Amino acid sequence: MSRTAIATIATAALAIAAAAGILLCGSVDIPPAEVWAALTGGEVSREVWRIIVTDTRLAAALTAALAGCGLAVAGLLLQTTFSNPLAGPSILGISTGASLGVAVVMLALGGAAVSAAGQAAVVAGALVGAAAVMAALLAVASVVRSATMLLIVGILIGYLASSAIALLNFFASREGVHSFTIWGLGSFVDVPMSRMAVFAALTLAATALSMCYIKPLNALLLGSRYAASAGVDVRRTRLGLLLLSGLLTAVVTAWCGPIGFVGMVVPHVARLALHTSNHRSLLPFTALAGAATGLVCQLLSVAAGAGGVIPVNAITPLVGVPVIIYIIVRRRSIFYFN
Repeated sequence: MSRTAIATIATAALAIAAAAGILLCGSVDIPPAEVWAALTGGEVSREVWRIIVTDTRLAAALTAALAGCGLAVAGLLLQTTFSNPLAGPSILGISTGASLGVAVVMLALGGAAVSAAGQAAVVAGALVGAAAVMAALLAVASVVRSATMLLIVGILIGYLASSAIALLNFFASREGVHSFTIWGLGSFVDVPMSRMAVFAALTLAATALSMCYIKPLNALLLGSRYAASAGVDVRRTRLGLLLLSGLLTAVVTAWCGPIGFVGMVVPHVARLALHTSNHRSLLPFTALAGAATGLVCQLLSVAAGAGGVIPVNAITPLVGVPVIIYIIVRRRSIFYFN
C-alpha cells in the first residue's frame, strides 16, 4: 500500500473518530444508542436529546469539518501562489477585512444581544468586509506582476483594517466591545442547521473549483517563468487562486469567526505526511486533513470545556505553534517548492 493511501486512511479514521467524539461528548450525557437513534431517525427516549444531537452536535461537527477543509485548501493555494511556506488565509488581510465588517455591525448595534437576525447581519458584514479587501487585492493584482509585492500590499491592507477595528473598539460601548471580542475568539457551534446548506455549498464549491488548478499549481512550484514557458497564464492563474482562497477565507470567517493557524499549518502537515508537493495528491489530502483538524479542535474544545465550549482559537495555537517552529528550524532540509 502506498504512502498516500496509508495517510489518507489514517486521516479519514481520525476524522471519523473525532466526529463520533463530538456527537457523544457534551454537557448532557446521552447514551450512544440514543445518539445513533437520533441520527438515523429512530425512536429517542427524550425528544430534547434528538434536538441536542441533530441541531447542536451534528451541526458543530459539520461546521468544524467544512471550516477546516476550507481554510486548509486556502492556505495551500496561497503558499504555492507566493512560494512562501508561512503564507496563510490571514496573510492578505481578507480575514481582517471580514473582522472589520463584523466590527462595524456589532459595534454599531451597541453590543445588543445577537438574535437570529443579528447573526445574519454579522455574516453579511463579514462577507462585505472580506469582499471589499478581495476587490482591492484583485485590482492590485491586475497591475502588479510581482507576487512578493502583492503579498506586501495584502499585509498593508490588513494593517489598515486592524487600525479601523481599533478605532471602532475605542469609541464603542463596553457591551459592543465584549460582543466583538467573543466573536473574535472563533467558534464552530454558531452555525445552525438552517444555514448549513449555504455554508456547505459555498465551501465545497470553492474547494471543488480549486481542483481545476492542479496543473497550474504544479507548474508554479518551479517558478512563474517556468509556468509561463509551460503555457500557464500566470497572471490569470494568480487571480483565480486569490479569488478562490479569498472566498474560502471569507466564508469561514463570516460563519465561524477568524480561525487562526489551521490554514497555515495543515498544508505543512500534509506535505510531511505524503512527502510530496504534487498537488494531484496533495490538494485532496490537504482538504481531508483540514476537515480532520477542524473536528479534532472542536472535540478538544468540548472535552476540555468542563460543560462548556472553549473558543477554537484557544486550541489551534497549541498544535500550530510547534509545527511552525519545526518548519522554521528544519526549513533547509524540507523541500516544499521544487
